[in-house]
Amino acid sequence: MAAPSKSVGKSTGDRLSCNTTSFQKKSRSKLVSIPGTRPSVQNGQLIVSTGVTSLDYVIGGGLAVGTLLLIEDRYDSYSRMLLKYFLAEGVVCGHELYVASAQDHPSDIIQELPSPILDDIASPKPVESQTKPCDPEGPDTMSIAWRYQNLPKVQTALASSSRFGHYYDVSKTMDPEICQAARCHGFYLPEHSATVSSSPAPPPTATGQSPMPEAYVALLKNLQEVIHREGFDGSLPQTKSRNVLRIGLHSLGSALWGDDLCCRDNPSHGHALTTLLYGLRALLRSSLSVALVTVPSHLIQNKALMGRITRLCDTAVALESFRGSERETNPLYKDYHGLLNVCQVPHLNCLVCDLPDNKDLAFKLKRKQFTIERLHLPPDLSETVSRVSHGGLAGAAMLGSSGCGSAGNKHLDF
Repeated sequence: MAAPSKSVGKSTGDRLSCNTTSFQKKSRSKLVSIPGTRPSVQNGQLIVSTGVTSLDYVIGGGLAVGTLLLIEDRYDSYSRMLLKYFLAEGVVCGHELYVASAQDHPSDIIQELPSPILDDIASPKPVESQTKPCDPEGPDTMSIAWRYQNLPKVQTALASSSRFGHYYDVSKTMDPEICQAARCHGFYLPEHSATVSSSPAPPPTATGQSPMPEAYVALLKNLQEVIHREGFDGSLPQTKSRNVLRIGLHSLGSALWGDDLCCRDNPSHGHALTTLLYGLRALLRSSLSVALVTVPSHLIQNKALMGRITRLCDTAVALESFRGSERETNPLYKDYHGLLNVCQVPHLNCLVCDLPDNKDLAFKLKRKQFTIERLHLPPDLSETVSRVSHGGLAGAAMLGSSGCGSAGNKHLDF
């Protein structure tokens, strides 16, 4: 007689629990579904597009919600353009905007946003056309380096396999009706000057320095009020459909904000900008918002202070323009307008952050688009350089032959 099964006498639920395996279906992500957002494939974080598809590729697919992006720029033009791309992407996706500036009115910045264009105009060329082998019988084929003729060309364009974000035409402005339909909150410092002057100044620190100027205090307080009033605070129950608040802060650290960071070697507000960024990150972490901050890094002479500002941001990108330098007239860099350096990328829900495979990056402003590409310089085929290099090799070989005891002055021709 067979022994009775151990599952006899147990309930159906107990028998099912005994027969279940360790292989279970992965549950769906519990991230909120908001237009213009998607979960990151690296860490599952909810991300948005910066408005520049190549910049999204460089920083790991997009900008995570609740984080801060810092744009360091020698000149104000390129960082201002990236700010417009960031805000234009928010208008197209239906996100709410918050724009703060001490020089230009926020409404003027919104009116200058680039116009979205069709995909067939702005989409990059297929990879097959860019990696087409060279024709050995073509008129433009180089007569030297014959063994490299059948190799594919260098693909300079940066693009991900999945489509995310939109393309924009900087030569045209966005339709005024679309801009007016967008919900925007502005902070213009001259309009808040009366509030700033009447507000009490923060108490000085132990060293006698004020932690933040009054303009920064008013900006942080106004931003906090907007986040609470419009329902972006994650700690409060949501009473309406969720959305993302895109925050654009223009040219922080300049003298227009009342900050003497760029005017003196020993500023009285040495920790003002770092304190502001610390408080801003605290607001971002507890709300459905994302921020882009531009800083004129060329005006800040203290490199240690600039390093602290960079570390207080989640993602930091530096734009090194060729304007006013020797590279502007160098024919090797004629196809580019500057270099791009990824200074910092956040580690979110993972031990290793996603970095671009090539760190030699450059940007250029075309007639319609701002693009980031791999820096690919043409080969230098001038006879002068070749003769100098051969002469240097010959001299080094002669010195090597006398020291190593080899016979004759002949050198190996590599």
